[in-house]
Amino acid sequence: MVIVDSSVWIDLFAGRTTPQIALLDDLADHETIGVGDLVVCEVLQGIRSQDQFDRFRRVLLGLPVFTIGGTHIAVAAAANYRALRQRGLTVRGTIDCLIATFCIERGHTLLHNDRDFDPFEQHLGLRVLR
Repeated sequence: MVIVDSSVWIDLFAGRTTPQIALLDDLADHETIGVGDLVVCEVLQGIRSQDQFDRFRRVLLGLPVFTIGGTHIAVAAAANYRALRQRGLTVRGTIDCLIATFCIERGHTLLHNDRDFDPFEQHLGLRVLR
């Protein structure tokens, strides 16, 4: 399972061409793509028109949607945040910390275009699709 971060969906819906969009296109043929509930929120809150909101909501909710949070993930994310801070690395967003921890804990691979996930990959074992 590959979880796709909001950074990739936002690029896709904006019509941008990135290496991650190319990977997403390739994934559709041979891999299950999932999305987190927090990612759905991040993406949809930035949509301005109701038509686009409805269209993008259908796309995202047509995929397997996972609940990212919960007590176990919250505690594990806090521990991961602290572990990175002890290494002198600051995670800028709580949602990114939760998404990365969810993927680590569940053994999912993450497709993203956001440097905030790099410390999770480098130090905590987050699997990233490249």
